[in-house]
Amino acid sequence: MKQYLHVDEWSIIEEGFDAHTHELSESIFSIGNGYMGQRANFEEAYSGASLQGSYMAGVYYPDKTRVGWWKNGYPEYFAKVLNSTNWIGIGVEIDGEPLDLYKVKVHDFVRTLHMKEGYLSRRFTATLEGGKEVQIDAIRFVSAKRQEIGAIRYSITPLNFTGKVKLTPYLDGDVANKDSNYDEKFWLEVSKGSDEAKAHLTVKTKKLDFHVTSVMTYAVTKGGQSVSVTPEQEEREKFVAHSFTVDAAQGEELVLYKYVANVTSRNYGLGQLLPTAEKLAGDAKIAGFAALLQEQTDAWAHSWEESDIIIEGDPSAQQAIRFNIFQLNQTYSGEDDRLNIGPKGFTGEKYGGSTYWDTEAYCVPFYLSTHDPAISRNLLIYRYKHLEKAKENARKLGFKKGALYPMVTMNGEECHNEWEITFEEIHRNGAIAHAIYNYVNYTGDKAYLGQYGLEVLAEISRFWEERVHFTANKGQYVMLGVTGPNEYENNVNNNWYTNRIAVWTMEYTLEALAYLKEQEPSRYTELVDRIQLTEEETAKWQDIIARMYYPSDEERGIFLQQDGFLDKELIPVKELGAENLPINQKWSWDRILRSCYIKQADVLQGLYFLGDRYDLETKKRNFDFYEPLTVHESSLSPCVHAIIACELGYQEKAYEMYLRTARLDLDNYNNDTEDGCHITSMAGTWMAVVHGFGGLRVKDDRLVLNPFVPGHWTSFSFKVVFRGALLKVNVTSDTIEISNQTGVPAALLVGGQEHTLEANGTWKQERVTA
Repeated sequence: MKQYLHVDEWSIIEEGFDAHTHELSESIFSIGNGYMGQRANFEEAYSGASLQGSYMAGVYYPDKTRVGWWKNGYPEYFAKVLNSTNWIGIGVEIDGEPLDLYKVKVHDFVRTLHMKEGYLSRRFTATLEGGKEVQIDAIRFVSAKRQEIGAIRYSITPLNFTGKVKLTPYLDGDVANKDSNYDEKFWLEVSKGSDEAKAHLTVKTKKLDFHVTSVMTYAVTKGGQSVSVTPEQEEREKFVAHSFTVDAAQGEELVLYKYVANVTSRNYGLGQLLPTAEKLAGDAKIAGFAALLQEQTDAWAHSWEESDIIIEGDPSAQQAIRFNIFQLNQTYSGEDDRLNIGPKGFTGEKYGGSTYWDTEAYCVPFYLSTHDPAISRNLLIYRYKHLEKAKENARKLGFKKGALYPMVTMNGEECHNEWEITFEEIHRNGAIAHAIYNYVNYTGDKAYLGQYGLEVLAEISRFWEERVHFTANKGQYVMLGVTGPNEYENNVNNNWYTNRIAVWTMEYTLEALAYLKEQEPSRYTELVDRIQLTEEETAKWQDIIARMYYPSDEERGIFLQQDGFLDKELIPVKELGAENLPINQKWSWDRILRSCYIKQADVLQGLYFLGDRYDLETKKRNFDFYEPLTVHESSLSPCVHAIIACELGYQEKAYEMYLRTARLDLDNYNNDTEDGCHITSMAGTWMAVVHGFGGLRVKDDRLVLNPFVPGHWTSFSFKVVFRGALLKVNVTSDTIEISNQTGVPAALLVGGQEHTLEANGTWKQERVTA
């Protein structure tokens, strides 16, 4: 679509209101703090198309599965993060006429996401039916310091009249999910009430008994002076409000400050919910909006200090990478190991807000390099805590042993109901195993293997052992009936990536066993006895490793995506014609499945994960064959291609892929951002810069960097946390400079040269080339 947002290096700016792009903007301008999130819905009434969304992390509902043809093994429900109590609402009437932006004339509309400070603002002038004009200035944020608090400053200024303004701040729990399978509302009222100073509402889910309590309080000023109001208290089912009317003079600013505490039964006992929320909301009011906003600014300054990427010479790219980092830091804070990262985060309902393999494949690297190691460790512990459920998932599909982690989950149970994904897209197991390797390799925290990692690795390896079978026809092990990362092919045999990641998992599990046996013999014995791991099993893994079948084409020197791939009609995407794209919107599913077209990196996903196992020529041959056949209709596709293109020196292709992933939502590349932003692919955007243009890897306990500057940029810099050191890497076309901003030395390998960067030291190398 046509770009409608201004390019600004620190802000996302929309000028002029267009109802046709409103739902898209609601996604892009979303705010969150890891505990809760809020789409950019209007505080005042809006009768046009809108996806109202307020989400509380970890509060979900098992929406009964709806399919046309039930298959044994299907989960009974799809877990959905719920649209929760609408806490932002403020009814506005001007001399009895409601303010509704869908019905009034709107002028000078500006909506701004202030990424540096972490808040959303909106300013506009509205001309009502009778000709009265009011100016509205609204600011809101969810606190990065006080996780349960949301704060709003809502300002009204009459421009050409003196009259009465009625304001109705409210809490509305009578909300629905747009993606409900049976148009069911998921909430029941528990209690509500109010007094002259505040109001409260508690609702609970019909199933699972999650409780959410919201308490609102507020203050009013006119012309900068405090105003005392006596509200009318309104209550109806799952709704509570205060209404009051204030005389407003022409040119005089009337401001409503609304403070809301949202607390859940995930963190507090039922008897604690209301008193806790009342205290939190009261404390926020006492602190005042200005102090809360300063706290917000300070918290975001700290966050940017560790995770900012600076790009010189390309404002569009600069804005995009900051938007991606901003949304990632809004979505997951890592403080609660019961939480994970949904593909849409807090910005929409698609994918249910549940956890996919995206976390392990794309998000873990971001948090490893930009946060304390405990943050990414918690992402791994989330899966460890679900190990028993993963075993149950495998049993439900008929396996006698091992663990199959779910494709989609909230609590460890599979809740996805498309057979080609639920039953066949089992490569997700490999991503979880690889995340353990990635964490241990990056942090050096080998103790994790004995504490948590080995059990997960062993059970995944047991699953692979049973999932493959030996065929006398080939004299090798094969894996039939799978779906690889390329979801535009289902039920294929011997997907190269799936076979390869299965074998790699068994290899790494054996390495972990050998390490523990030597370094932690007592823990090794304890674990082997507890999980009853036998020598017969490990011998079988060795045999599978030695005799696994991998489809390949020797003439081209490539790995085949699966058996029979070369039987397809191999027509490059560039020859399709624009009228065919995107194929997922223009073609039948039958035609897609028979085509050669690839949704996202498949073979190349394996070459990225296991890059240290393959030389550049191998990567080049496979990239040159597969990328021209890839339609990149998954948000997770461009980043992997950008990283490999960087390795190969394909600088223009790398830059093309980077822009596609970085501005995926800002420019609505896939025409689907109104459903929510692509949060997990945003981590891939960060990877494209740091792993791609920065060439960051970890090998032999050293941080490896092989950077180059794309021709469109003057320079770029990024920061990474590595084993206690915070390193700033600055790259120009002529130099690379690395400064250590901590008292911890760091072992580096830059452009093939070994170096130890001393505490608080700086290292500079001239004439860096690709």
